[in-house]
Amino acid sequence: MGRMEGQVAWVSGGASGMGEATAELFAAEGARVAVADVQEERGRQVVNRIEERGGDAIFVMCDVAREEQVRGSIEATVERFGTLQTVVNCAGIVHVGCLHEYSEEDWDRLMGVNLKSIFLSLKYAIPHLREHRRSYMANIGSVGSFIGQAGTPAYTASKHAVLGLSRSIALDYARDGLRCNCICPGITDTPMLRYHLNTTPDPEATLAQRLRRVPTGAAIRPEDVARAAVYFCSEASAGITGTSLVVDGGYIAAAEWETSGPTRFTEGP
Repeated sequence: MGRMEGQVAWVSGGASGMGEATAELFAAEGARVAVADVQEERGRQVVNRIEERGGDAIFVMCDVAREEQVRGSIEATVERFGTLQTVVNCAGIVHVGCLHEYSEEDWDRLMGVNLKSIFLSLKYAIPHLREHRRSYMANIGSVGSFIGQAGTPAYTASKHAVLGLSRSIALDYARDGLRCNCICPGITDTPMLRYHLNTTPDPEATLAQRLRRVPTGAAIRPEDVARAAVYFCSEASAGITGTSLVVDGGYIAAAEWETSGPTRFTEGP
């Protein structure tokens, strides 16, 4: 019996990165999973891998910034599985540039994907979550939920807001048995990180420079974030709500840090 046996989970951004790892680990822990994403081919590949391992999953097309698509994807999840107990908001985008360089469309699109999506997922999931004595929501924040980051002002603002919104959801829906928490990853090796790095002249040198500020010296793996999601979305974390879990290799533990040479963490698991 897995820690999520019998649950039905809707995972946004489930076609790649942290969402992909979360969908696959949830299935391995016994959950039936809806992989919600705009990347249909990749999303169906995630579903196929889950099914090959004996799990049960569906792909649901969903632009999380659009209300009708969020509503439709949740309805499709309930139609297929009969219920919904867990929501994980992994979908996210980044826009690199100084604030005065943004267009209004740049700002609105990022806030729609990173922040409004959480509002929409709760709005349409809550009637189903209330059917359960215990239900779960996990939202992906960032170390940028606590600190400023150069060159990504809208992203940083959105991630501060994700943490605050998660706390408010925890308060407002505790009476319904819903626990809501926020996972705040550091430098995580995902397609979004690679996109960010590729805006620099030498992506690998940029990554190496950034990792010198991480005490472990290693990038976080999507699987590390997925394990945090399983913890928050199971009774392993009973009694914990309205808080955050930082998964960053020690990145924000110190104001200044430089890792010199490899560590045991850079050798892999």
